This record gives sequence, C-alpha cells and structure tokens, in this order.
Amino acid sequence: MEAIRFIVDMLLWLLLLAFVLRFLFQLVRADFRDPMADAIVRVTNWLIRPLRRLLPPVGKIDTATIVAIVLIAAVRTEAMFALSGVWLAEPLGFTLITLKELVAMVLKIYLFAMLLYWIASFVSPGGYAPGIRLLAQLCEPILRRVRRVIPPIGQIDFSFLWVSIAIGALLILLR
Repeated sequence: MEAIRFIVDMLLWLLLLAFVLRFLFQLVRADFRDPMADAIVRVTNWLIRPLRRLLPPVGKIDTATIVAIVLIAAVRTEAMFALSGVWLAEPLGFTLITLKELVAMVLKIYLFAMLLYWIASFVSPGGYAPGIRLLAQLCEPILRRVRRVIPPIGQIDFSFLWVSIAIGALLILLR
C-alpha cells in the first residue's frame, strides 16, 4: 500500500508542480519561448484551455490556472487522505491543509530555483543554457529586492543566502 500511495502522491505532485510553475512563470512574465517553459505549457494545456473558455483572466491573473492549481491540490490532498484510510469531514481543515501544501510547494520551488540559479552563476556566469534565463526571470525579482537592502560586498552577492534562509524559516513555520 505504501508503494501505491507513493506513486499516486508523486504523480499528483508532479502534475501540481507543472501547473504551479506555469502560474509562477506567468506572474514574472517569463519568456515562454524557452524550451522548459514551453514544455510546461504543453503539459498543462489539456486543462487550462477548457477552463479558459469558462474563466477569463482578471487583469494579469490567469484565473483558469489558479482554479486548475486548486483543483489538483484538492485532489492530491483527498487522494492522500483516502489512501491513508483517513476521511477528513471538516471542510475548513481540508482547505487549510491544501493551502499549506500549496504554499510549501511554492516556497520549495523558489528554494530549489535559487539553488540552481546560484550554482549556474558559478558554472556559467553570464552564459546561456536552456532554463538559465528562465531561472533568472523567476529569481531576480526577489533577489533585486534583497540587494536593495543588503548590497553585494565586493564581487560577492549574499542575496541568495538571505533569501534561502528566509525561505527555510518560512518552511519551518509552516510545519
């Protein structure tokens, strides 16, 4: 039973990850011509296109993507409870657990993206590789805000460190 629960959780987590990444890329106005972003769009279009016919965007916010994220997160939460043999009848508790998992996922995405972006800055500073510009578009808005408060010391930029510490602290608070 543990193996089935792991497989179901992993598949739903990966699906949810694709939709959350699509939303984050939309928020930061990432270049969707990047191969990674294009793959995310292709993987998620099966649900987004039909939802867009029903739910038009509100300003910069793509309501179809948000509804898809909430639906998949709710299905994942319900599936994990069902496979554990637990039935959560309280809607507020279910909603809070689902939202907590979504916030944790976004924080983990940013933590992982910051780590990859930091490593890429050492391996190939200023270079181009598929996904690096996408990471920059995702991470730089946050890093710029931190750099305004804590500027780089010489050639060393500590903004990655401070953002990572803050994300780690927020993840601990979510537990």
